[in-house]
Amino acid sequence: MKYHFKVHQEEKYLWAQCVELEGCFTQAESEEELQRNMREALNLYVYEPEDSKELAPLPDESIKLSKHVVEVPVDPEIAFSFMVRYHRIHNHLTQKQAAKKMGFKSLYSYQRLEMKCNATLDMIAKVKELFPDFSIDLAFS
Repeated sequence: MKYHFKVHQEEKYLWAQCVELEGCFTQAESEEELQRNMREALNLYVYEPEDSKELAPLPDESIKLSKHVVEVPVDPEIAFSFMVRYHRIHNHLTQKQAAKKMGFKSLYSYQRLEMKCNATLDMIAKVKELFPDFSIDLAFS
């Protein structure tokens, strides 16, 4: 999952704003530092509190890259968890309902899936079974 940042330069400083995510900004003194800061800002923005009902929008794949517009990937563990949560909410399921449909023995086990996680192939298969339109490519691109 990759979002787009527009990079700006003012005197000796660089700053960037995410095109798709309102309020997602960062700054730096070098291009290398800006790359790290964009990724950190993006991960923090997408990694929302579990009790939040608000979801960040998905990346806009129609945005064209240019000299000043760059792609920044979300860490895979965060992207996967975000996508699980995104599909659960869009399918009007509670965490408890999703946990039951996926065969989890406890709600806490399911909740860990919506946190930063490193999913197994078995878990990915369970997610795809519950949410057939879940895009592995989008979560891990």
